[in-house]
Amino acid sequence: MEYVGFIISIFIGITLGVFGSGGSILAVPVLVYIFNIEPVLATLYSLFIVGSTSFIGSLNYFKNKLINFKIVLLFGIPSVIFVLISRKIVLPAIPERLFYIGHFLFSKNIAIMILFATLMIIASYCMIKKGIENMIPNAQLEKPNYILLISQGSFVGMLTGLIGAGGGFLIIPALILLMKVNIKEAIGSSLVIISLNSLIGFLSDAGQTEINWYFLFKFLFFSVLGIFIGMALSRKINNDKLKPYFGYFILTMGIVIIIKELFLK
Repeated sequence: MEYVGFIISIFIGITLGVFGSGGSILAVPVLVYIFNIEPVLATLYSLFIVGSTSFIGSLNYFKNKLINFKIVLLFGIPSVIFVLISRKIVLPAIPERLFYIGHFLFSKNIAIMILFATLMIIASYCMIKKGIENMIPNAQLEKPNYILLISQGSFVGMLTGLIGAGGGFLIIPALILLMKVNIKEAIGSSLVIISLNSLIGFLSDAGQTEINWYFLFKFLFFSVLGIFIGMALSRKINNDKLKPYFGYFILTMGIVIIIKELFLK
């Protein structure tokens, strides 16, 4: 099963390289169900994997001057603040045992996985529906909305800290619709924001937890290999045609996680 997990880690990198988002949402389920890592620790590991992979993926966009650093700061600062709040205050405050339904214990770990599955279903909808690029002409009639951008950054930061996913499927539409940037600049800026959020969130907790660095770097190696494959593929394939299929895959996984956590324990 370990080999299956590392093959999927390549797929995570490929999807991040092709679409600029989406792949990182697979990291926690892979860590939990294939490598049998406890969910809270899996979110921490995912922050390292997602952050490092996104940073490496952003280098190509930096080289091509497709990163808007003003937007990175406006979105990133509140986002980082709320990552730290969620990791340091919210997550530790959630009790291990939440409530019982009959003999079924709805625990903290189950709550994290259900929240994660819900976000997967939302992400799948964003991938399946009409491409966000087609919304740009109408959005250009309005002025950039800085207040909503900061609010969205705070929301994404809270989610990133709780579930260990980058939130690119939320960040990219926000940058396009609220700040009127083109799709490539939105992807490049999103990757920088994700790397900042994820790595700062990871570092805030890393000193308090025993980390299996060998495993993390091994997983990261395959993810990075995937992102280079993905960036190469993105120059040869039509991303818009592939994205809905990946969306249906994410949707299926989200539903499977909910069924497993609630009915197959």
